[in-house]
Amino acid sequence: MLSERPIQPMLAITDPEAAKRFYGDLLGLHLVDEDPFALTYDGANVPLRLSKVSALTPQPFTALGWRVPDVRAAARDLAARGVRFERFEGMDQDELGVWTPPGGAGGVCWFKDPDGNLLSLSH
Repeated sequence: MLSERPIQPMLAITDPEAAKRFYGDLLGLHLVDEDPFALTYDGANVPLRLSKVSALTPQPFTALGWRVPDVRAAARDLAARGVRFERFEGMDQDELGVWTPPGGAGGVCWFKDPDGNLLSLSH
């Protein structure tokens, strides 16, 4: 029934102005709508809805990620814009914070939005 329907990614945010600076100015997503309940960004023709909430406890796992052709190039670009990448104990991450999974393919790195939602870049 739902296998043919698009998925709607959603995250919660507590500070819409900080979210606008982060998702719009820093990450470069285009804001397509704002209402009293949410900000909606165009994420490569998939709407990303950021729901406005009064309180949020971020989860310790990845909430949203982007698949990119070159993780290290994307990480360098975001780092130059001020994104700080997360480091995790026990994971062998390079100078950019990229972890290469067993087998050596691709890579993944993590960063947080202003509300502490854990985001990722992966190949």
